Amino acid sequence: MTSTNKKILIVFAHPEEKSFNGSLLKAYVKHLESKGHQVKISDLYKQNFKAVVDRDDFLNLDKNARFQQAAASYGAYAAKQLTPDVVAEQEKLLWADTIIFHFPIWWFGLPAILKGWVDRTGEYSDTRFGDRYGEGIFAGKKAFVITTCGGSPDQYSDRGINGQMDHVLFTINHGLLFYTGCEVLPPIVIYQTDGRKEEGFKEAVDLVKERIDKFDSVKPINYRKQNFGDYEIPSLRLKAGLEQPGETGYDIHIAK
Repeated sequence: MTSTNKKILIVFAHPEEKSFNGSLLKAYVKHLESKGHQVKISDLYKQNFKAVVDRDDFLNLDKNARFQQAAASYGAYAAKQLTPDVVAEQEKLLWADTIIFHFPIWWFGLPAILKGWVDRTGEYSDTRFGDRYGEGIFAGKKAFVITTCGGSPDQYSDRGINGQMDHVLFTINHGLLFYTGCEVLPPIVIYQTDGRKEEGFKEAVDLVKERIDKFDSVKPINYRKQNFGDYEIPSLRLKAGLEQPGETGYDIHIAK
């Protein structure tokens, strides 16, 4: 994988093409393509992607059987009996060497349509237990988040009322991207997007372009891998003394 020949999947979740996010997407996709990268976009609203899991997602499920989502999903994936829309998304994920999640933060998390995309596409039988958190089917891929919010950097700081942005995004960066084996690059967060003028939009575009131009030199977040000695087995608790003095919570899962 070279800096001029990447296969990039953008999973985009915003309902308005003319929004800040929609305009930003167009700008950096144009830049990506000008650099020779291959780009595929899953524009979930344009695709009218079904955002809830139910028994209709699993084509081999007996209509009289009790519906247990995890078991049904596992079995349908193994039997190649998932619905065509889900299979299409999984094929794009396997094709890509770089995955970008682009979304606005709504109520401190993913928009519902993107959460539904994760719920419906995220079944890979060999990532469920052993080969995960730094290993697994997406090992060797890079991934990162581009997100926007209305709050200020201070509000999302270590003492901010909204909580630290790295913590807000932890379940996405660590619990989704790193879980499946990706190397997770630091997120691009664009604050106070409500009411941004042209100059503020250009700053955001330049920020994303800079990341694109420096793909290969950006260091991933140094999350601790599950099976490399930092965690007790089988409890998967971090071994005592590996954290920094006074460090607690999400932060202990990043090696420093």
